Amino acid sequence: MRLVDGAEAIRGDLPFSVTYPVDVPVEAGDSLDTGIHRFSSLLTVRDRQLAVLRTSTEPVLTIGGDCGVSFGAVEHASRRHPGDIALVWFDAHPDLHTSESSQSGGFGGMVLRAILGDGTDGLALDPDARITPDRVVLAGVRDIDPAEDVYITEQGIPLVPVESFNSPDALVAAVKRTGAAHIYLHIDLDVLDPATIVGLSNIYPFGLAVESLTGAIVALRKEFTLAGATIAGFAPSSPEAANDDLPSILRIIGALTR
Repeated sequence: MRLVDGAEAIRGDLPFSVTYPVDVPVEAGDSLDTGIHRFSSLLTVRDRQLAVLRTSTEPVLTIGGDCGVSFGAVEHASRRHPGDIALVWFDAHPDLHTSESSQSGGFGGMVLRAILGDGTDGLALDPDARITPDRVVLAGVRDIDPAEDVYITEQGIPLVPVESFNSPDALVAAVKRTGAAHIYLHIDLDVLDPATIVGLSNIYPFGLAVESLTGAIVALRKEFTLAGATIAGFAPSSPEAANDDLPSILRIIGALTR
C-alpha cells in the first residue's frame, strides 16, 4: 500500500490533463500454479495498462507501483519501434529472476527477464515485442543474486556500476554499442542512495546521487530518441515523508520530460 501512496503522491504534482490512471485490482489474485504471486491480477493490469498506452502516439512516462509496471510499458514502446530500442535499467537490482529461481515469487524481481521473453505465457513478451539481451544496459545495479549473475554473464549484458557515474560517458558509450536509435529508461528509485531519498520499497546502500541520475538522463536524451520511461518504487512512510522526497523525484521527471 505504500507503493500506492507513493504513486498517488507523484500524481498529485503532475498535469491532470495528461495523466491517465490505470486501476489495479484490489483483490489478491491467484498464482494459477505459475509460481508468480497475483498472476491473474497482473494479467489484468497488463491489459488495462496497454489499453491506456495505445491511446498515445507520444512517449509515455509510466509511474508505478513496483517494477512490474515496466512490463506493459516496454511492450508498448517496443511495438512502436520494433527492433530499435535499447533498454537502460536503472535499478539496484537486475530483476532477472524466473519463477523457478525466485525465492519470493514477486513479479517485480522477474520483470526484466519477462521483457526479454523468458517466463510464463501472458507475462513474457513474444518474439515481436521482446527486447534482446544485447539491447539491455544495467545501470547502477549492485544487488545481484547468484542465478541473475550467471544469466548476466552468459548473455554478456553490460553493467555500468555506480562508481562510473562521475560522468555519463561510460553509460552513453554502453548504450551506443547496442546500435539502437531509441531508448527506454526504466528507473527504480532504489538506484538512488538511501541518503538521497528515504521513501524506498527496497533499500540498498551505495547508490546514485540525484544529480548523477539526472545528468545521465540528459546525456542519453541528447544522443538517442526517448521511446518511454518508468519511475517505480516510491514507498513513502507518510504524506510528510513523501513531501520530503518529491522535489528529487520531480527533478528526475523534469530530466525525462523537458
